[in-house]
Amino acid sequence: MATEVKWIKLDVSIPDNKKVKRIRKMPDGNNIILFWVFLLSRAGESNQKGGLFFTENVPYTEEDLAADFDFSTEFVRFAIMTLEKYRMIELYDDIIFIKNWDEYQQLDKLEKIKEQNRLRQAKYKEKQKLIANSNSEVTLPVTQGNATDIELDIELDKDKDIDKKPKKSKHGEFNNVLLTKQELEKLKEKYPHDYLQRVERVSGYVASTGKSYKSHYATIISWARKDEQIAPQKKVVNSDWEKQMQELME
Repeated sequence: MATEVKWIKLDVSIPDNKKVKRIRKMPDGNNIILFWVFLLSRAGESNQKGGLFFTENVPYTEEDLAADFDFSTEFVRFAIMTLEKYRMIELYDDIIFIKNWDEYQQLDKLEKIKEQNRLRQAKYKEKQKLIANSNSEVTLPVTQGNATDIELDIELDKDKDIDKKPKKSKHGEFNNVLLTKQELEKLKEKYPHDYLQRVERVSGYVASTGKSYKSHYATIISWARKDEQIAPQKKVVNSDWEKQMQELME
C-alpha cells in the first residue's frame, strides 16, 4: 500500500529558473509551465517515485492529461516534447516521470509517514494475533499521528486489505509474464483476437533483453496504445506553437 502524500515542495526561486524563463518566452509558454506544475501535482498524487499513473498500474496518456487539465491533445503533446527537451520530465516506456523528483519531496516527513504506517501495521498484526489466541474480539487503542502538516487515516479497519494483493500467474512461452486473473480477463476484453500474441510479445522481449517491468499488464497496455498511434503527418499549421512542435518532431 503506497504512503498517502497530499503535498509537494516547490522552490520559491522557480520564477528565476533559467529553463522556466526560456520556456515562458515561447508561444503558450506560460501554459506549458502551468502544465508542468499540474504534472508535479499528479505525480505527488500517484506517489510512484515521480511517475504519473492514472490508476495504480495504468500510466497517464496524452488524452488523459488533456481531459484532466482541460488542454487540447495537440498542446499536451507539444508541452511534453518541450519539457522533455529541457529535461524537466523523462519518458520511460511511454510513462512520464518528473526529473529529479526528490527535489519536490521533504524526505524527512516521508520517512516519518512510513514509520507511522509501519507502527500501524504492527498494531494491526498484533491485534489479529490476540484475536486468534483468545478467539474473542480485542480492541486496541489508536492514537492520532503527530507528523506536522500530515493527515493520516488511522482507521485500522482500512488496513485489513494490507498484504492481500491478487496472486499473479506466469504466462507466455518463457513463463515470465506475471498477470493476475483480473488483468488477464481485462486483456481478453480489450484485445479478444490477439491478447495472447501481445502477451507473447512481452514474454519474448523480456527473455531476450533481461529487462524487468513493474507491471507487465501496464506494459502490454502501453505497447498497445503505442501501436495504435498513427505516425504524425505534416500538415498546414495555424499557430506558432504548432510550428515549434513540428520542429521538435523533425
